[in-house]
Amino acid sequence: MTAQSMTGFGQSVSQSDNFVVSVEMKSVNNRFKDIRFKMPSTLNAQEIELKKIMTDTFSRGSFDVYVNVKRSEGKNRFDDLDSKKISQFIQKVSSLIKAEGVTPTLSMTDLLRSEFLLDQDEGNQEELISLLHQSFNGAILDLKKSRESEGEKLTKVLEKHLENFRTQFSFVEKNAEHFKTVVEEKLKKRIDEYKALVSVEQSRILQEVVFYLEKIDIHEEINRIHSHLEKFENLIKSNSDVGRQIDFLIQELGRETNTMGSKSSMKEISDAVVQMKLQLEKMREQGLNIE
Repeated sequence: MTAQSMTGFGQSVSQSDNFVVSVEMKSVNNRFKDIRFKMPSTLNAQEIELKKIMTDTFSRGSFDVYVNVKRSEGKNRFDDLDSKKISQFIQKVSSLIKAEGVTPTLSMTDLLRSEFLLDQDEGNQEELISLLHQSFNGAILDLKKSRESEGEKLTKVLEKHLENFRTQFSFVEKNAEHFKTVVEEKLKKRIDEYKALVSVEQSRILQEVVFYLEKIDIHEEINRIHSHLEKFENLIKSNSDVGRQIDFLIQELGRETNTMGSKSSMKEISDAVVQMKLQLEKMREQGLNIE
């Protein structure tokens, strides 16, 4: 299993004889974990439990969850009329009308008000909650698959940039000793030119040459880059929470790459370092979307 992307979409629908409950989820990248719900107020009590499920399932990301409830096909608002409530209302109003001697006006649509409907939310709450959890769990699985699919794509892109980085790095590594030799020869030639003008002890000259060559030596940076690359390749193939670790390793690779660039005065190596930095920046952009 590859790393997950923080970008994804999931949806699921559950249905009974009375209701259809649909859940949609979308996620984008975020340094932390942010979960927002938008659903009917009658189901708000379920938010804490649902949020815990998401918290246990995903490590990072910004999530929007949409819950929609509607009547099943074939059901309409007239099915929800409570004949008992209507009957009680007519009896009560009739006695008041007779006592007051007034002429009432009543439209049949007035009986569609909530006070004349069956207590659907209370009577069917257990049914709604069951449908909600079915849809929610289905949407979670769908979102996870979506994030895994995007994660596979991101991993391939990262591996491509990593391959390009390695190509440039190999060139630097092969020319590291040659670069040092060229600098050493230039130093000796320049020293020979000034020997006749300035009297300096040979041991002192050699000491300075060695000191300068040590300052421009990049083998230590090369060894550290090898170590970071090995960790990086193992990391992007793992199924753990790797996003922050990738960011850290890219920073470390960038530090060593910059150091090599500052030490080198050889154009070919400097050009290769620029390309290495470019690949690291592309890797960093992709890494921001990995969980």
